[in-house]
Amino acid sequence: MKLIMAIVQDDDAQRVISNLMSEGFSVTKLSTTGGFLRVGNTTLILGVNDDRVSDVVSIVEHTCRSRKQIATTPSPVAGSTGAYVPYPVEVMVGGATIFVLPIEQFKKI
Repeated sequence: MKLIMAIVQDDDAQRVISNLMSEGFSVTKLSTTGGFLRVGNTTLILGVNDDRVSDVVSIVEHTCRSRKQIATTPSPVAGSTGAYVPYPVEVMVGGATIFVLPIEQFKKI
């Protein structure tokens, strides 16, 4: 048995959950916030049998796509201390981060 934690962008969350549930997986959804862009994302938690791990990973991979987004990043103003001016920078967002962890015991009560 494995515990799968998949961190996905909010824009992809509903499609991933729908695709997982249509394949018979139970999913727990947690609203979380990323550290870099400080925008909302979703952490999905699933308990699955070892032989179904690749199915979950495949569904997440095919549903979540990376894409470019413009974000504002503060940069120091030349010649001043402590003054920052935001400027746009292009970053890659989306995709997914997937953790697969071993489980000693799983009970659904």
